[in-house]
Amino acid sequence: MALPVIQAISAGIGAVNAVNTVSSWVRGGNGATQVAAAPAGAAASAGNQATAADQGDRFLKLLVAQMRNQDPLNPLDNAQVTTQMAQISTVTGIEKLDGSIGGLRQSLLAAQSLQSAGVIGRQVLAAGATLSLGASGGSAALELPAAADRVQVSIATPAGAVLRRLELGALPGGISTFQWDGMTDAGGRAPSGSYVFQVTASDGNRAVAAMPLSAGRVGGVSLSNGAVQLNLDGGGDLNVADVRRIL
Repeated sequence: MALPVIQAISAGIGAVNAVNTVSSWVRGGNGATQVAAAPAGAAASAGNQATAADQGDRFLKLLVAQMRNQDPLNPLDNAQVTTQMAQISTVTGIEKLDGSIGGLRQSLLAAQSLQSAGVIGRQVLAAGATLSLGASGGSAALELPAAADRVQVSIATPAGAVLRRLELGALPGGISTFQWDGMTDAGGRAPSGSYVFQVTASDGNRAVAAMPLSAGRVGGVSLSNGAVQLNLDGGGDLNVADVRRIL
């Protein structure tokens, strides 16, 4: 069940990113629609908020004024007039396209939010090195780029005091989860709370880089700064794009 959800969310992210890319191109990369030079040397300001209709009306007034005041001995060239009219038509079309893309982007974000709602109440894995210990223990995960013949997890307090070393043995490449029952190497039981862990892995004499993954339960979904956020129980938000696995 998790794989279709991830694929659907990833497709939504890809679509939103594509719309953002086109929107950035349309806006010239600085949030303002680029405007071609108007007749009689009139230039458009980067912060101009006029509508496409206003720009077209202003362009025609300038063009008419230019034609009325042209030098009879050196009249405007037909090709020049045609080029200027084509420029304002292009500007008008780009502004309309920008508005359409903005609406499409909002629709895609809304659809992505609905898709993400399917993970509410489920555990997700994301890059992080924290582990929450409860009455029934705690769990986390790690990701290996390749198989390792020895993997060890060291669990410590936030201050850095190591409480338990778990020998996970040989693991394949990819994501693997592990459990901690809360017992320490000294034989006691650690109190419930938040801990940190570190992963070391090797394959023979070669070290294997391991990425620690924290587990969290999704309690809700929200939109923040134009991106879908997963709201985790116990506080904290997570970008949908940062989720490595849904459990």
